[in-house]
Amino acid sequence: MSGRAAAARSVAAVNALTGLALIARPEQVVEAVTHGPRIPAKNVVRFLGARLVVQGVLLTVLPRRRVVSACAAVDLTHAASMYALCAARPRYRRAALASALTATASGVLTAAARGVQ
Repeated sequence: MSGRAAAARSVAAVNALTGLALIARPEQVVEAVTHGPRIPAKNVVRFLGARLVVQGVLLTVLPRRRVVSACAAVDLTHAASMYALCAARPRYRRAALASALTATASGVLTAAARGVQ
């Protein structure tokens, strides 16, 4: 396994585990991360967790350049939407910012692994 494939799989594993935690314990994870009183609807948190699991599994099974690029694009698109939510919905700013920052990190790290063939 190349170094870039290993990097892509590492990001995928972290995303998948994070997603599982969001699905299993959405309120607890959001409270722990945001330390805030405003928690998005559990169904929204679980949906985002499911996306992370699917993306993590896909990236682990197929760490090819196109898949890696698509996963990075999904993460960065999600990050952009969460930054917009920070501005539009101050009530959920902490949760949206936490999601935006983690999606940005994941997208950047995944994009760095794009050299996988």
